[in-house]
Amino acid sequence: MNTRQQQLEAFNRLLDIMEDLREKCPWDKKQTLESLRHLTIEETYELGDAILDNDLVEIKKELGDLLLHIVFYAKIGSETNAFDIADVANSICDKLIDRHPHIYGDVVVADEEEVKQNWEKLKLKEGKKSVLEGVPKSLPALVKASRIQDKVKGVGFDWEEPHQVWDKVQEELQELQIEVQAGNQDKMESEFGDVLFSMINYARFLKVNPEDALERTNKKFIKRFQYLESKAYELGKPLADMTLAEMDVFWEEAKKL
Repeated sequence: MNTRQQQLEAFNRLLDIMEDLREKCPWDKKQTLESLRHLTIEETYELGDAILDNDLVEIKKELGDLLLHIVFYAKIGSETNAFDIADVANSICDKLIDRHPHIYGDVVVADEEEVKQNWEKLKLKEGKKSVLEGVPKSLPALVKASRIQDKVKGVGFDWEEPHQVWDKVQEELQELQIEVQAGNQDKMESEFGDVLFSMINYARFLKVNPEDALERTNKKFIKRFQYLESKAYELGKPLADMTLAEMDVFWEEAKKL
């Protein structure tokens, strides 16, 4: 691994390159905070894919892409004297010190849960009116639900036992079925949302990340379906012309691979 000096030199090299690009490259000169936003989101998802694939080489590359974006935003900020990379780094350093009084102060904590509870209490002392203010509005709904539940847990609003949450899941499923039978589309959507929310809550009690779990299933389905497509191609028979029974043979084969 690199020494601290080598790490600092590498970061300084990136800062120098960013200076060059912003001054000399037509594309880089044109970028704004707003134009980079969707690219940053895309890079974040690519990092997430690499993490789920446990591809350490790709993780390194994607972290580099994200680091470039952070440096890029800081460079743009410096051009209007709003902030620079030092302000960005010092801001997060100050926050980490303030929110870890059990490390940088005299607070004593028993475990991880107490750390998380103190974190939420400290944020309220900083002026936030709600523990939910820290949940980005633009988060995908599944991730947002998970973060909401995690946030309120930090101030003690939570179930006590996993079986209570599972009972809630069963209750929500029954309510959904009632609306399905009644044929009320609007209420079906509402109850379906309640089912998903309760399932995400149950996942938290099982210490399962629902976003990761669903993405693993997505990847699994894609691999199995593409195997099915490849077998259909070998037979020279379009999937649309195959019966479900024929497709199921290859699907079962895919599950065994």
